[in-house]
Amino acid sequence: MRKQATVVGDLRVEYRIKPMGIDAEKPRFSWKMTSAGSGQKQTAYQILVAQSPDRLTPQAADYWDSGKVKSDKSVAVHYAGKELLPSYKYYWKVLVWDEKETLIESEESYFETGLFSDHAMENWSKAKWIAMAGKKDKKASAVMFRREVRLPKRVKEARLYVTALGAYTIYVNGNKMGFLQEDNTVAEELLTPGWTNYDKIIHYFTYDVTKHLAPGDNILAAQLGNGWYNSRIGEGSTYHKEDGNDLGLLVKLAVTFEDGSAEIIISDTNGQWKATDQGPIRENDIYDGEVYDATMELDGWLEKGYDDAAWSSVKEHSFPASFPKAKLKAYPAKPALIMSELEQQPESITVYHGVLPDYQGENGRGKIKVVKEYQPSDLDTGFALKHGETAIIDLGQNMVGVPSYTVKGEMGTQIQIRFGEITNDDSKGADGPEGSVYFENLRTAKQTSLYTLKGEAAGEIHQDSMTFYGFRFAEIKVLTADASVEILQFTGKVASSSIDDTGKLLTSNDAVNQLYHNVKWGHRGNYFWVPTDCPQRDERLGWTGDTQVFANTALYNAESVLFLETYMDTLVDSQDLYGFDRASFTSVAPGGKWANLNSYARTGKGPKGQAGWAEVGIILPWTIWQMTGDDSSIKKHYPSMVKYMDWLYSLSGDSYRGAAGIGDWLAFQGSGNQFVSDIYYAYAADLMSSMARHIGKDEDAGKYEVLFTNIKAAFIKRYIAEDDHKNPVIKSSLMENPEDIFEEGIDVYKATKEDNSQFALLWVLKLGLYENQEQKAKFIEVLKENIKNDAAYKAAHPDSTRVKYAENTLSVGFLGVHVIAPVLSDVGSSDLAYSLLLQDQMPSWLYSVKNGATTIWERWNSYSKEDGFGYVGMNSFNHYAYGAIAEWMYKYMAGISNDPDKPGFKHILLQPVVDGSKRITVVQGEYDSVYGVIKSGWRINGDSVSYKVTIPANTTATLKLPAGKETQEADDAGVTFKGIQEGKAVYELDSGSYEFKMKLY
Repeated sequence: MRKQATVVGDLRVEYRIKPMGIDAEKPRFSWKMTSAGSGQKQTAYQILVAQSPDRLTPQAADYWDSGKVKSDKSVAVHYAGKELLPSYKYYWKVLVWDEKETLIESEESYFETGLFSDHAMENWSKAKWIAMAGKKDKKASAVMFRREVRLPKRVKEARLYVTALGAYTIYVNGNKMGFLQEDNTVAEELLTPGWTNYDKIIHYFTYDVTKHLAPGDNILAAQLGNGWYNSRIGEGSTYHKEDGNDLGLLVKLAVTFEDGSAEIIISDTNGQWKATDQGPIRENDIYDGEVYDATMELDGWLEKGYDDAAWSSVKEHSFPASFPKAKLKAYPAKPALIMSELEQQPESITVYHGVLPDYQGENGRGKIKVVKEYQPSDLDTGFALKHGETAIIDLGQNMVGVPSYTVKGEMGTQIQIRFGEITNDDSKGADGPEGSVYFENLRTAKQTSLYTLKGEAAGEIHQDSMTFYGFRFAEIKVLTADASVEILQFTGKVASSSIDDTGKLLTSNDAVNQLYHNVKWGHRGNYFWVPTDCPQRDERLGWTGDTQVFANTALYNAESVLFLETYMDTLVDSQDLYGFDRASFTSVAPGGKWANLNSYARTGKGPKGQAGWAEVGIILPWTIWQMTGDDSSIKKHYPSMVKYMDWLYSLSGDSYRGAAGIGDWLAFQGSGNQFVSDIYYAYAADLMSSMARHIGKDEDAGKYEVLFTNIKAAFIKRYIAEDDHKNPVIKSSLMENPEDIFEEGIDVYKATKEDNSQFALLWVLKLGLYENQEQKAKFIEVLKENIKNDAAYKAAHPDSTRVKYAENTLSVGFLGVHVIAPVLSDVGSSDLAYSLLLQDQMPSWLYSVKNGATTIWERWNSYSKEDGFGYVGMNSFNHYAYGAIAEWMYKYMAGISNDPDKPGFKHILLQPVVDGSKRITVVQGEYDSVYGVIKSGWRINGDSVSYKVTIPANTTATLKLPAGKETQEADDAGVTFKGIQEGKAVYELDSGSYEFKMKLY
């Protein structure tokens, strides 16, 4: 019997709940149905938008009444009402009819528009970009701005619009502004406004400051650090200057008084704004950290009555004149936030002094001489640290963010805190004595916090604000001779743009659970304003290959739509600024540093391609569409996608070659770079055909279908051959361009190219780049033999790199890691996928887990107890790309997959893969899709399997279970048994919760 408790809720505009300051002129509306019963679905909807809540009726809605629309769609419905006004609050609700024509009405919600300043500054009320006048060293100390504002009346409502060239913190009457969350709490931001191609676009933010203002004198104040705009990371960018840029501030405060009158306060050069660089932040850089001198704090500068007569005046910043086409746009997503619920506390504290005498160890660096080991509880009273001693704090988790610490000592005493990911042992590659913190993989990044005490008797609290660190370990030293301090508290404050989790996985295997934990933390740490490669060394760049490989996993893990859509905007800007012929997508975005990583960019010779990286501009819109059903990014950026495809064709014409690149990066078993690029050319053509067809560009769809067919034919002719025994061979070892320096490899990575590499076999099977089914079957067997890598395989392939490694191991790199397990499952070899997942010998996912990892590593062999540290020139211990295995864990292990023909989980494919060998006996998966929470899990009991699933309202699902001797046909309402297909029992399911039982086959 169906229960009637159905609710329409989770109302979102632009994927956010009650957003403030959005710049979308035709915003997208979404909602979810929840129901206690089965089979509930939406048959029609009606959206109402009005300027006041009392007008939210079909008769009175004054901005938009969609009318009753017969549709089951509840995601990304575009606004189609009257033109929205800037800086205005709108109320909305949705009426939904179910399959019985029962009307269900949502609660009211609201959204608030921003300044709509994408194409003009007119809504900024003549605000000017301001900079400190007379600043001598433009790259050193932070700049502080302040202005007194006298308000004559009581304030009804006030909005503060802010952005900066650099990174800012903004204050109103001493209150630090932050992000207003759905529960009305305010979260702390870090390094706002983030990182963009500043000469193309700068993001601004909106704050509700109503409660912070009062009649009389008020203070607006801001502190600006270098951020990405003025740090070393900007090298090679069009806006970068070697001797530094002026930091810039742009402000508009819009105040409405209780009597209905209004006042605007702006950043200008009329003498009311003052600035100084004589505050406590003496140096700051994204790579190098922060130097803070608490003796230079300017007490009272955030308060009214402060004497700023000695401060400098401000000048108009040169930026608008230098880059007149740069746009200002509200940041669409949530900013990078300090996530208080994730903060990390010390697991151990070790104080040492020098090294043990008469002990060199195997690497000749000795071992630290421990003075004392403290327990975390000792921080309740603190521990002492003298000059000459070193304290190492282990937080237990490799994280990204900043430290918060309380320290007590004499005025003028300076401490140094350096941050690292791992400690030295006695193995090869260690850079210090055993037990010390390992820093060499940071390369030139100092990643250091220097703090000079002001001498507060009760201790002083500090938290860096103009940089960020990637670390698990903090090394603390007292730099002042003959001085000592007490460390009273130390906390790792986690910062991330990956804020709201949507995915959960739990298994009966602790190592697999740790791997999933590592995936989530790697994602969390490297989604920081842009999707970076790593958070610690002198790189921290938005590498596009990593992004496209991990995007699907990211969209399972957490709400990432707006983050990735915004990054796609950045990619298109970088295409125009830094792309070859202003057509190629880049290796990195934003910025010019390493924007193009290929032979031509380095030497002026060889190919211009960046295969697997540049295709992010095709893959990312497709992935977002598949995971949400929202094609907005496809439609918005389709011209840029076509431009890239046309550019690829212009390079090779009817030879149908890709543009080359750097290959399957960090693979143990290499594949030719041209081969890899031909694969990705085919993949891009295939995706373009699908997307073009979807958005109604049938002629283009046909063109790309033909292109794929031609690439496939050329590929088979070029690469598919036979060996002496008439067995098909993929000639993936071919190295075709002698001018391509990446074919032989560079110092950080070299790999022997081989025929029938794992990468080659996987992608040939994924894309169908074979001649017939017989050939496909043989390639499947060759792939399985390669992965199994048993004694017989090694004997038959004595020259292969595979002979060095254990059975059931990987040999792919960045461009193969996300396809290996899905392809195995798709060809009926999920048992082998499980063997790969559970292998802990190198190279494998669990190898890093076995060696103590708490995040995903950059290399399969970044460290091992046996062989020590990996190649120091490029060796991050927090690099999320290899975490793309979680896509298989969600889609196949837990069985929660989107339907490519009906994107966005409107129709769900449930394809749980049970480990028949019982190495894993329990899997529980959960994904909060755009339509609601999907739960899927199985448990093995003896020779039986129990499978439970929950499908959200307004969706349906196809379930495929192993067909055993006791196949359950249909004994529940909402379940339709469709028969046995390819060894699977197939069911069609309505929304609801179900349980199935079967015999283990």
